[in-house]
Amino acid sequence: MLQNIRDNSQGWIAKTIIGVIIVLLALTGFDAIIQSTSNSRTAAEVNGEEITLDSLNAAVDMQRRQLIQQFGKDFDASLLDDKLLRQSALDGLVERTLLLQGAGDAGMVISDASLDQLILQMPVFQIEGKFDASRFDQVLQQQGFTRMQFRERLKQDVLVSQLQAALVGSSFVTDAEVDAFVSLDKQTRDFSSRTLKADVTTVEVKDDEVKAYYDEHPDQYMSAEQVVIDYLELKKESFFDQVEVSDDQLQELYNKEIANLAEQRNAAHILLEVNDKLTDEQAKAKLEEVKQRLDKGEEFAALAKEVSQDPGSASNGGDLGFAGPGVYDPAFEQSLYALKPGEVSEPVRSEFGWHLIKLLDVQAPEVPSFASLKDKLEHDLKAQQVEQRFVEAVKQLEEASFEASDLTQPAQELGLQVQTSAPFGREGGEGVTANRQVVQAAYAPEVLEDGGNSNAIELDPDTTLVLRVKEHKKPELLPFEQVAAGIRQTLAQKKSREAAKAEGEALLASLKQGESADGDWTKIEAANRSQEGVDPLVLQALFRMTKPAEGKPSYAGVSLNNGDFVVLRLEGVSQAKAELSAEEKVSYRRFLASRSGQQDFAAYREQLKEKADIERF
Repeated sequence: MLQNIRDNSQGWIAKTIIGVIIVLLALTGFDAIIQSTSNSRTAAEVNGEEITLDSLNAAVDMQRRQLIQQFGKDFDASLLDDKLLRQSALDGLVERTLLLQGAGDAGMVISDASLDQLILQMPVFQIEGKFDASRFDQVLQQQGFTRMQFRERLKQDVLVSQLQAALVGSSFVTDAEVDAFVSLDKQTRDFSSRTLKADVTTVEVKDDEVKAYYDEHPDQYMSAEQVVIDYLELKKESFFDQVEVSDDQLQELYNKEIANLAEQRNAAHILLEVNDKLTDEQAKAKLEEVKQRLDKGEEFAALAKEVSQDPGSASNGGDLGFAGPGVYDPAFEQSLYALKPGEVSEPVRSEFGWHLIKLLDVQAPEVPSFASLKDKLEHDLKAQQVEQRFVEAVKQLEEASFEASDLTQPAQELGLQVQTSAPFGREGGEGVTANRQVVQAAYAPEVLEDGGNSNAIELDPDTTLVLRVKEHKKPELLPFEQVAAGIRQTLAQKKSREAAKAEGEALLASLKQGESADGDWTKIEAANRSQEGVDPLVLQALFRMTKPAEGKPSYAGVSLNNGDFVVLRLEGVSQAKAELSAEEKVSYRRFLASRSGQQDFAAYREQLKEKADIERF
């Protein structure tokens, strides 16, 4: 075989091919080839910082899901233009990257501790007002985030918010600007309106028009793209039945558990801090005086309220509540555990200052029975072995799936069952297909187009999944009969809108030429910018109209969202000067400053884009 290759490489065909390659390399250079390869997983570069295709795909999926949630479960996701979604998502990622770079240049940071505290305080992760780790993982799974991905996303959100707040908060407005805005805001207008209805019953849509529209707009009537996947699900809980623990092991663990139980001691204290106003010696001396007062019969709780500088306990008579070993400062704890109930210590020095400590009560530990803890102890012991087995099984699943052409062999090796999903689109489905990582893996090119098995996907700390596409249902043109009724309705609405607008514009033209304004007009006097009972589009058009000349009204028209056309007749403008209270002035000033700040922030974003080196692939 090697000889054949050697002989063939000497032929004129081989030499010609090699010659062409050399010419191409000379013309394009190695850099172009390397760049083409390196950009295969990059969607864009922003000032040298990469935006990966994985990030873009995740952003597209999230945008699609948000749109579906916004419009409801009956919304046809196939109507979404994937190209436009990708463009919008990429624009968003580019802008986000620029803002993060801007925040970095401005020296804005958030510590890990602050980030942790923010997560703990988020209501969405709480149950009965307290952070719940299971709830945290559940919400993240629904959103398609791992813990690290969520932390990074939250960190970015905080930095962008800091940047925006800094720009918005620096804006201000003058008194003259406030007065001018208030004058316009308080303006009222007298007008009349006449509505020309868009009535679908008055128009005719012919069959050939329906068919022609269907033929001209096939992209609007495509079925949704869907996939069906086969998958293997590896669950940690399935390994618990495979491991055993002995009674001796359980008894040993039980003994350790109860050995760690300790009595709880209820302490009270009087604290004096050592600072610029009170030296170490002075603090100790003052507490010795307090101790003498106690020895003479004064109440500890009363003296704690009078003397103690601990804001958390002073008002409660110095009571610190029950606590076990390891909670307090070592010197404090040593003195506390040397006391008997009711006794007060001599002055004790800790890192917080000088204390007098009183032992109020001692609570003996409650020792649970072996029977009450047995199930928990058995689970804890098994969990150690299960964790190791689960890690090994995940690794085995990854290796077997990588090497196999389907999921049959990995399923046999690990004793798993190949499961099949219901069809789902890029917005996800139910069960495991509601997980964003699963959706992204199913629609990844190497799985969807190349037919490979996915990498191992961690759905949560206890569940790992591998999938492959069983069936790919590509978008297809829906039958004409299935969509004809909808097209007919669309065309009828369009024609009725056009008829109402044409009639309205003809009326406007005649009115502007001075012809009589007969018909059914509705008159409203002193309408403000938020007039109840008036369509917002009508109000917008009304307050854009020029002030009518003396004795002559001005006219305008506006199409409403329902297709109706409204003819407006502006008859008068009142520029009332209202006296504002101090509170109202503050409210207007804040509103205008915020609006100006938002405009500044928008201008800053545009400036970042203009100066940036952005390359899209």
